Amino acid sequence: MNHPKVAVVGSANVDMVIRSERIPDKGETIFGDSFDIFTGGKGFNQATAAARLGADVTFIGKVGDDNFGQMLRDAMSSENINTQHVTTDKDVGTGIASIFVDSDGENSIIVIPRANMCIAISEIDKAAESISQAEILLLQLETPIDASIRATEIAKESNTPVILDPAPAKPLPKQFLSQVDILTPNTAEAEHLSGIATNTIDSCIDAGKVLLQHLSQDKFSAVVMTLGNKGVLVVTHSQTEHIPAVAVNAVDTTGAGDAFTGALATSIAKSNTLIDSVQYANTAGAAAVTVLGATPSMPYPSKIESLMTL
Repeated sequence: MNHPKVAVVGSANVDMVIRSERIPDKGETIFGDSFDIFTGGKGFNQATAAARLGADVTFIGKVGDDNFGQMLRDAMSSENINTQHVTTDKDVGTGIASIFVDSDGENSIIVIPRANMCIAISEIDKAAESISQAEILLLQLETPIDASIRATEIAKESNTPVILDPAPAKPLPKQFLSQVDILTPNTAEAEHLSGIATNTIDSCIDAGKVLLQHLSQDKFSAVVMTLGNKGVLVVTHSQTEHIPAVAVNAVDTTGAGDAFTGALATSIAKSNTLIDSVQYANTAGAAAVTVLGATPSMPYPSKIESLMTL
């Protein structure tokens, strides 16, 4: 069996999830329905998705010297994720997130990065061999930009393609985007980065074409924009394709984008075509919304395959 190598530079959080009929208004107190604690963080979720889908994953990140940090290390080990380059910050605690989920599965999230924002360039350099030997480098924006830039520099030296999930949305240096091969924004992030409203498919295409011009101009270059219940839009220099959403009953949308990106990275690393990989990732994202919690919702191959045959 082919086990492609995927390197992930990213965040690892502990998620505290509250479910209620609705999310309270400003200044309002309401009763909730349930409370759970899960592992999470965009980087860790995507690493978990990739590992469950057959990738040999190395995680490069930082946790605190606390119980939450140990919880994440234990979770990585149980998912067979290589933790050689997971460091511990003894002064700053592990990242956390408070997640509120309503009865429709929609969520609001507050993230406190803590140790995630203490990843140093020197720590990325120590992981250079893992990055250069990977088929894909996967990044998000819950860690320091300078660390991610250094990771892309190492990747480019070894011709390792780079996928960036630009979340949470923030201004990005041109030199950073120019080293990214595949960008995976949602519509809000695409609008933020391109300056173009993304309220129709046509306007999303326009935004995708603008973003494409800022990426690494090689054979891998693509903008893969997730559109929620409208599916996915793929924009490359040679094609534009809209892939419809997979219909499922949503329980919790937290982590759907991470399942998508982790699955996309794994499929591309297995040398599948971009469109086939996006279709696979689209189904992985749909599978994720049927399960409560971010990391618990990262799908296994059997779940994706069952949805693809419907």
